[in-house]
Amino acid sequence: MKKDSLIIFCILLSISSFNYGQSINTNWTKKRAEEWYAQQAWLRGCNFIPSNAVNQLEMWQAETFDSATINRELGFAESIGFNCMRVFLHHLAWQTDERGFKDRMNVYLKIASGHHISTIFVFFDDCWNENYKAGRQPDPKPGIHNSGWVRDPGKLLEDDSSLMSLLKKYVKDVMASFKKDKRILMWDLYNEPGNSAYKNRSLLLLAKVFEWGREVNPDQPLTAGLWDAALPDLNAFQLSHSDIITYHSYEDEIKHSIAIDSLKKYGRPLICTEYMARLRHSTFFNIMPLLKSLKIGAINWGLVSGKTNTIYAWDEPMPDGSEPKIWFHDIFRKDGTAFRKEETDFIKLLTGKQSDNP
Repeated sequence: MKKDSLIIFCILLSISSFNYGQSINTNWTKKRAEEWYAQQAWLRGCNFIPSNAVNQLEMWQAETFDSATINRELGFAESIGFNCMRVFLHHLAWQTDERGFKDRMNVYLKIASGHHISTIFVFFDDCWNENYKAGRQPDPKPGIHNSGWVRDPGKLLEDDSSLMSLLKKYVKDVMASFKKDKRILMWDLYNEPGNSAYKNRSLLLLAKVFEWGREVNPDQPLTAGLWDAALPDLNAFQLSHSDIITYHSYEDEIKHSIAIDSLKKYGRPLICTEYMARLRHSTFFNIMPLLKSLKIGAINWGLVSGKTNTIYAWDEPMPDGSEPKIWFHDIFRKDGTAFRKEETDFIKLLTGKQSDNP
């Protein structure tokens, strides 16, 4: 989701001497991680938000949660052989309606499972708009990528010292409620910590959310994806505390391979939880086969073009709202037709779904 220069893990990060506060690391052993990963099919899917939601709050709030759209669009994903979705939560939707929020999570999981899709839930996020409020969400700004996406917790954490205790309750309540749920593949605790110029200011919350997760001790693994080699302290913490190593790369196959080679040295399974930006030469045609050949999970950004405006590039707005000739992210239009049929045909070939459609 990063909108600036993207990650190339061209150096091996040192984690041997890193420690943050009093955080105690009790992550899975490499053996346990490998055994868990061996039980999984090759993971392929995308970051999912329904096309009629501008951000996480619009997806999860009671008045705008749309199970029919979720069901239809996850059906598009199933039709091309996707078996995993990465889905962002937001603490404010839980704070406003704790029981209802978890009920809606359960509805989502029932729908996804019905399409043979497992889920990675994401708790916190340092990307895009720093302020947010419950209720009606802003309309998307024409031609601007993710104009309505919101951070979690964003600026509020610095403004309100009491928020940390609320966030602890949120994470532990949600995770404990689903800690044995086999429909959940993994908990992604923090998306791109340090983004939006936060840098090491995100270390405290990163350490806390891992601590809270270990206290719950779910059956599912915990992770926080690496995304910027210029954040060595954050990277070191993420590498040393994640059960499964996840990472983001929107680079071409050569630079992406460099990232893989550096991360493989840590001896844990790898899942790429963000890739595919056509204008940056990260496509299904050159990246997805690479990841499949190494049994690295392949989770691209975006499924259906909608209110997030992720068909537009990060820093190349089109204020008139016209459709770009080449979509930046996303695969389908709202009616289920593909942006490029040759892409969906190729994905089906890689996932084996083509055999279902002679």
